[in-house]
Amino acid sequence: MNHWKNHSLSLLLLGAAAVSLPACKKKEGCTDPAALNYDADADKDCCCEYSTVKQFTVTDLGGGVQQVEGETEVDFTFTSGTKWLLKGFVYVNGGATLTVQPGTIVKGDKDSKGTLIVRRGGRLNADGTASQPIVFTSNQPVGSRSYGDWGGIVICGQAPHNQPSDPVIEGGPDAQYGGTNASDNSGILRYVRIEFCGIAFQPNQEINGLTLGAVGSGTTIDHVQVSYSGDDSFEFFGGTVNVKHLVAFRGWDDDFDQDFGWQGKGQFAVSLRDPAIADQSSSNGFECDNDAAGNSASPYTQGTWSNVSVFGPQVDAGTSINSLYKRALHLRRNTQSRVFNSVFAGYPTGLYIDGNSTQANATNGDLMFRGNVLAGMATPIDVPSGQTWDQAAITAWVNTAGWNNSVLATNAELMLNDPFNLSGPNFRPQVGSPLQSGADFSWSPLTDSFFAPVAYRGAFGSEDWTTGWTNWDPQNTAY
Repeated sequence: MNHWKNHSLSLLLLGAAAVSLPACKKKEGCTDPAALNYDADADKDCCCEYSTVKQFTVTDLGGGVQQVEGETEVDFTFTSGTKWLLKGFVYVNGGATLTVQPGTIVKGDKDSKGTLIVRRGGRLNADGTASQPIVFTSNQPVGSRSYGDWGGIVICGQAPHNQPSDPVIEGGPDAQYGGTNASDNSGILRYVRIEFCGIAFQPNQEINGLTLGAVGSGTTIDHVQVSYSGDDSFEFFGGTVNVKHLVAFRGWDDDFDQDFGWQGKGQFAVSLRDPAIADQSSSNGFECDNDAAGNSASPYTQGTWSNVSVFGPQVDAGTSINSLYKRALHLRRNTQSRVFNSVFAGYPTGLYIDGNSTQANATNGDLMFRGNVLAGMATPIDVPSGQTWDQAAITAWVNTAGWNNSVLATNAELMLNDPFNLSGPNFRPQVGSPLQSGADFSWSPLTDSFFAPVAYRGAFGSEDWTTGWTNWDPQNTAY
C-alpha cells in the first residue's frame, strides 16, 4: 500500500514540474546578417529577404587593402585611408556616384584586367588636389610594372555622337554610350594620375588610359596625367566634354585620339614619348577621324584645341627611334579638327592631312590649323599621293597669310628648357623663345569663355602647371 502511494506521489510531482516548465520552442526568423529582415534573436532560420539593389562586393584583404568587384547602383566612397583594388570590370551604374577622396590610391588587378567603368547616368567624382592627387595605378611591385597591367578608366555619357545607334564602348565592357544631352554630367576628374593602364583585348578593341564615350560638357576633366598606357593615353568617342591640363606620358599608341563626333574643347595639354616604344598601328600625337569610314556623319569630329605641346620621340636628327612612329598630327577620315597656338616637335612627319574629304574640310575652313609651330621633323607637312592635294597645295594652305604658322628645322630653335627629358622634363620656354608670344585668340572658335587668352604658344608660359601632382617615375614609386 505504501509503495502505491509513493508511486502516485511521484507522478503528481512530475506533472507539476511539467506544468511549471515553459515550452521549449525555437524562435523562427532570419539569421543572415546580410538580409534586410535579419533578426538577431532568431535561432531558427526562416524567410530571409534580400535587396535587389546591386552593390559592390568588397573584401578585406588585410594590410589596409579593400578589394572591390561587381557593380553598384548606390553611392559609394573610396576613402583615402584605404588602398582599393579593382578586380575585373567594376561598374558604376546609372544613378550612382563613386566618390574618390583626395590622396586615395586605387590599383587595378592584373590577372582579372581590373577596370573602372562608369555607365551612362553614373558619375565618378575623383576630385584630388595638387598636394593630394588621386592615383589609379598598377598592383604590381616596384620595378615590375608595365604597360597594360590593368584596364584604365572608362566613362560613358549621354551626350551626342555620330554613330547610327548607341554603341557599346570598345575594349570589352558591357556599357553603351550616347544620348541627346550635350551638357550631361558624368562627374569630376581633377588632379588625377592614371598609370600602367591600357589593354588591347583584340585589334581595334582596346581599353585606353582614359576613355570618354559621349561624355557631356557638364563633366570636369582637369589636371589629368596618363602614363605608360598600353594603347591611347586619351580617347574621345563623340561627346562634348571639355578638358584642360592634360599630360600624356610615354604612351604606346596615340596621345590624343578623337572620333565619332567629339565637339569638345581643350587647352593646355602636353605629351612626351619614349623613343623605343610605339604601336604596330602607327603611333601619333593627334589622331582624328569623323568615323572609321570617313562618312559625312553629324555631328562632325570638330574638337577645338589651343596651347598644346606635343613632343615626339626624336630629340634631334641623331636620335634612334622606333620605326612605327609616324606623325605629330594625323587628320583623316573627314575630320574637322581645329588646332591653334600650339607646338608639335620631334616626329618623323608633322601635319599629315589625309583624304579628299579631309582636305576639302581644310579648304572650306571647317578644319583649321593656325598660329602653330612645327619643329625638328624631317617632313613637317605632308599628304598621301594621288589625292586632291599635293605637297605644294598643303604647303600653300599651311602658309596662308595671316595664319601665322611656322616651321623650324630643329627642336633647339624652340628654346625650351628640357622638354625631352623622360625622368624630369621642363617644358617651359627660355628667355627669347619664339613660343613666349604669338598666341592669337581672335579666331572665332577661341572666343568662347572656356579659353584663357594667354600670350604664349604651346602649353606653358612661365608657370609649370605639372608641378606637385604629376609623377615622371611611377615605376619606382612605393604605392
